Amino acid sequence: MRIIDPHVHVWINDPAFPWPAENPNPPAEDHTAEELLALMDANGVEKTVLVQVIHYRWDNSYVAHVIKQYPDRFMAVGRINPEDPASPDHMSMWTEEPGLHGMRLSPTRDAAGDWFKGPGMDSIFARAQDLGIPMLILTGASRMPDLARILDRYPDVDCCIDHMASAHPDNPEERQLLMDMARYPRVYVKISHTWSLSKQSYPWADTHGMVEEVYQTFGP
Repeated sequence: MRIIDPHVHVWINDPAFPWPAENPNPPAEDHTAEELLALMDANGVEKTVLVQVIHYRWDNSYVAHVIKQYPDRFMAVGRINPEDPASPDHMSMWTEEPGLHGMRLSPTRDAAGDWFKGPGMDSIFARAQDLGIPMLILTGASRMPDLARILDRYPDVDCCIDHMASAHPDNPEERQLLMDMARYPRVYVKISHTWSLSKQSYPWADTHGMVEEVYQTFGP
């Protein structure tokens, strides 16, 4: 059986990949691609999708470097500034060379007057559709109706909802908002972060019912 890990962050304290000025307190401890490779080999993981860590803001240089160094082991998803009108062109640049495989947006859970409901999403999703790349969305279940309105306009974009939209297992309204997204055939849900949704210790048994519901609703 092939094992592919769909979501890991890597970073390194290296002048070649500087931290942005907006991040005055970057992580002191490295978690590099080489460290991850050792863990992958030890656990039979064939490939991993690297998701650009927030510490670098919009500079995807480190994950771009990693996929060039280890093209048979890694793919990568970058981040773009959703409020920058040039972001669609940045998407083209990062995906065409050095070859990132998707982009991630992180709208806040509060829908009041934010960019996720603004006109900039049309240019970003239109470019994703033209490039044929997936969009990863990190947000809460309350934003699913906003995402649905975007996908109604761009039905050919593959979209992955990260961390099950942080829907709480004991909140039926949040769960239903997530499950309703199954009406879009190109929407996928990443089963992850169960530890953050659970009120119990490992193996977070109170999340298992929702994990099963996601699996049955969206498929393997």
